[in-house]
Amino acid sequence: MLNYQLDQTFNALADPTRRALVERLAQGPASVSELAAPLPMSLPAVMGHLKVLEESGLVKSEKTGRVRTCRIEPQMLSQAEHWVAERRAMWERSLDRLGAFLDMTKEDET
Repeated sequence: MLNYQLDQTFNALADPTRRALVERLAQGPASVSELAAPLPMSLPAVMGHLKVLEESGLVKSEKTGRVRTCRIEPQMLSQAEHWVAERRAMWERSLDRLGAFLDMTKEDET
């Protein structure tokens, strides 16, 4: 299940418009019209992007009257961050071993 959620998260974040929406929502909740205002696209297009973000679990929204307010869901971002951190640690260990090997090889040559 986690892999499917990660797939949805990274798919949602693959689009620059959706990343911009997430960055804006990281500052605090906002209405759909507030989110759409700075973007060079129609309101229905913004709503389509928000739908992808909601389906991925990155964004939650609620409607009060005629206003739909969106907020970031930090748990999903934390899962993606954890996945990336694990891979970074693995690569750092591999590169450290490579560096140690190269240092040993260099010493042997001299």
